[in-house]
Amino acid sequence: MEHVHLGRSGMVVSRLCLGTLGFGPRTSEPDAHTMMDLAHEHGVNFFDTADSYGGDGARGRTEEIIGDWFMRGVGRRDRTVLATKVYGAMGGWPNEERLSALHIKRACDASLRRLRTDRIELYQLHHVDRRTPWEEIWEALSDLRAQGKILYVGTSNHAAWHLVKAQERASRLGLLGLVSEQPPYSLAQRTAELEVLPACQDYGIGVLPWSPLHRGLLSGVLRRADGVRSRGARARRALEGMRDRVEAYEAFCAELGEDPAAVALAWLLHQPAVTAPVIGPRTAEQLVSALHARDVRLDTAALARLDAIFPGPGGAAPEAYAW
Repeated sequence: MEHVHLGRSGMVVSRLCLGTLGFGPRTSEPDAHTMMDLAHEHGVNFFDTADSYGGDGARGRTEEIIGDWFMRGVGRRDRTVLATKVYGAMGGWPNEERLSALHIKRACDASLRRLRTDRIELYQLHHVDRRTPWEEIWEALSDLRAQGKILYVGTSNHAAWHLVKAQERASRLGLLGLVSEQPPYSLAQRTAELEVLPACQDYGIGVLPWSPLHRGLLSGVLRRADGVRSRGARARRALEGMRDRVEAYEAFCAELGEDPAAVALAWLLHQPAVTAPVIGPRTAEQLVSALHARDVRLDTAALARLDAIFPGPGGAAPEAYAW
């Protein structure tokens, strides 16, 4: 497994990040533990979660599953770069959601208890909070960093101008600022190329794409007998809107002799702005399949063919829409 620096930080992470959204609601605790063991065996040292993961009525459960796994093996915690997130509602009372200093500090302490650890390597802001000024957010995060509870700060689902605003405020305060952003980014969803990716590259922010298989539509959904039926209503509607492209994509993957999911991940690994796609396997078999993406090499002709099937926005803004 190749390892690279996360953004401009000194911390080194694997080129694939194990996403844990399904741990609890879709993947049992024993199976989740097996997957984390397997990830370490293959050199994946980067795990991503969120305080709100766990399913309806069980928010926080995913962090608990990871914390239990840490306690069951010597050295597991120290070999793991752990990322979690704050923003989502953790209750129905005021100040139990978003990014106020009060909620950030309470949420961090709660995550540390569930994860059964004393620090979080990457603490991520799960969404934009337009109600809270960046000065307040950075002050709260700086306090947590000074206490050793978090080491680095990242974001998820932030627009480019939010990233710029965050970095400029951090610079004025003499802080390191953000080291990563998690945008939705895949062959089938390339909006991030307009402004988010250029902003990240300019500021030295690592990119951790989530939904790299576009809700499973790039996983070979058409060739599986139950593939379309197993999709949720939203995913089925999305598929109907791009069925021709998905058919062409799966046919091209067959020409390459590669699994569609591995090709989709390999394409992201070929993008210069990308640090590590966040993969979300439900089973150990799916994790093994995703790990194969490291070995898929796409030459210039293959990349051009994929661009033709799933054309992006035309490059970075403003040229992509102004010229």
